[in-house]
Amino acid sequence: MGFFSFFSKEKKETLDKGLSKTKESVFGKIARAVAGKSKVDDEVLDNLEEVLITSDVGVETTLKIIERIEKRAAADKYMNATELNHILRDEIAALLTENNSEDVDDFEAPIAKKPYVIMVVGVNGVGKTTTIGKLAYQFKKAGKSVYLGAADTFRAAAVEQLVIWGERVGVPVVKQKMGADPASVAFDTLSSATANNADVVIIDTAGRLHNKVGLMNELTKIKNVMKKVVPDAPNEVLLVLDGSTGQNAFEQAKQFTLATEVTAMAVTKLDGTAKGGVVIGISDQFKIPVKYIEWKICRCSVKRNLLIHCSGRMHETEDYRYHHFRMF
Repeated sequence: MGFFSFFSKEKKETLDKGLSKTKESVFGKIARAVAGKSKVDDEVLDNLEEVLITSDVGVETTLKIIERIEKRAAADKYMNATELNHILRDEIAALLTENNSEDVDDFEAPIAKKPYVIMVVGVNGVGKTTTIGKLAYQFKKAGKSVYLGAADTFRAAAVEQLVIWGERVGVPVVKQKMGADPASVAFDTLSSATANNADVVIIDTAGRLHNKVGLMNELTKIKNVMKKVVPDAPNEVLLVLDGSTGQNAFEQAKQFTLATEVTAMAVTKLDGTAKGGVVIGISDQFKIPVKYIEWKICRCSVKRNLLIHCSGRMHETEDYRYHHFRMF
């Protein structure tokens, strides 16, 4: 089964529309690069390599893709340039599939022992808190009881923002005052969730620059404190990246994976960028599954936020039709 073969026609159209800028940038460049060519030769491959690198796929991942295409071209002597787009899609899908650790459908957390703990990390401004709100909504819709932990006690109004999301979604938020110890907030959240037999706990953390060693070390402290309540916590460390930042996202992923064990990624704002190739490169280089992607589309003046779950399989979520969910 192909990576996108489980999409209905309508959902496939929605996905294409949401990723149109990246799609037009990458495949538009390829079309111009191979114009007039009747076969895949060294010149076509050189042009393809340039397109992928300039689309922020990354050098190492680009060379891997080119090598795979060369092998296919050698095996099929009649391959022509018009087939290149299909081959490229196949190889990119294969890379993404290789880095997906498991299939998860309909926001079903793989709960072997409650609670399933997700710690969300990333720099300021990438959309961590909003992503947490959307995830809480989806888990609750799937019938799970959810607790949120407001462990971002550094950023002004961060706690209030998460509280608002909790009220909108209808899930409890554990908080302390601004400036409180984030590890203490995480401890209280897990203690409360355990006492109330919650299914899922999502811990918000302070947005931190990837080059600030002190703040990065704080993540390790939070993890260690959570283990005092739930020995195997966190079950998932979700790194949120802004898809429009291009190569800077590579450096963020590198530093966060050094500071903590990142197990999944959420990439936001893909509707506003032509640099979506960074998703492919990061997933390949760091062997981390891209579990969620986010964008908005507008139809009939109603802004619809879609959070797509793509760990092994992807699907479109229910539309957010309420005015207070129209955050992007």
